[in-house]
Amino acid sequence: MNINIYYGGRGIIDDPTLFVLNKMQEILEELRVNVTRYNLYECKNTIPTLPQTLKDADGIVLAATVEWYGIGGYMQQFLDACWLFGDKERIAEIYMCPVVMSTTYGEREAKLNLDTAWEILGGKPCSGLCGYIESTVMLEMNQDYLRLIEKKAENLYRTINQRMVSFPASNQVVKQKIAVPKTNNLTPQESEQLSQYVSDDSYVQRQKQDIQELTSLFKDILSDEGGEEEYLGAFRKCFKPQAGFDADYAIAIEEKKKKLILSVKGAHLECYYGTVENPSVEIQLNRAAMEDIVGGRMTFQRAFMSGAMKMKGDFRILRTLDQLFLFVDAQSPAQK
Repeated sequence: MNINIYYGGRGIIDDPTLFVLNKMQEILEELRVNVTRYNLYECKNTIPTLPQTLKDADGIVLAATVEWYGIGGYMQQFLDACWLFGDKERIAEIYMCPVVMSTTYGEREAKLNLDTAWEILGGKPCSGLCGYIESTVMLEMNQDYLRLIEKKAENLYRTINQRMVSFPASNQVVKQKIAVPKTNNLTPQESEQLSQYVSDDSYVQRQKQDIQELTSLFKDILSDEGGEEEYLGAFRKCFKPQAGFDADYAIAIEEKKKKLILSVKGAHLECYYGTVENPSVEIQLNRAAMEDIVGGRMTFQRAFMSGAMKMKGDFRILRTLDQLFLFVDAQSPAQK
């Protein structure tokens, strides 16, 4: 018989839960049980991989210490990992004994939380231990308490050995009907491999960097390569030449790496994305402002006056831009 102990406390010397676990482990080993202890505070970087250790377990002990409220973060992380990466078919065969000692209020609620969590995972909870213990001296000097711990360890051994059955729990039925989790369509082996990746901090950091690089790459592709002709047709269509007027406009649009260049030489217009040396006016604005201008809902001058656009250069040349490009077709009747 194999029993795993998962301890979710901080490992402090005077932790009463540790005393109870040591006593239970001693009794179980006398009964020739293979006992393996996992201190979660020592395994905090590999908690996502711990559900793999349930493979060969016939029963487990989930132990927590209530120091201020609840079962603590390490135990919650372990239960989360069981939900995300654990083999539910294997968990359904495992008995769980909760052990919760408290140095403050809340041991019964914490024990109930462990029972409920294991039932939702599909496992089999059995009778556990909970109590308010101010100091481990209370346990060491009280023979009745020691006998109680021994009996609980023996009952755990007997329950597992005899494969005792219990009535189905209502939270299992409710979970199956109205709280069905989303399936990830992964095999237990794939879940184990995923849990190993999750626990590898360097792997996670590399994945985050790769995602950021891919996001930036596709963003550039969409904004530049996918939009090489964006706005060009609108400017060419609405171009109204001004006799004897020459100017170069460089428009930087948010999310586009290349600038929109409008090179006006009298009746001739060159319109493209790229660069131009010493533009007459440099403009910077976001996509929404550019959409309003091209749609006839706003002029370049109004965009500048409202703060939606920034410019550098001769303001008179900027004002001429609204005369060169009359985006009036999309304007409302009031604007016309």
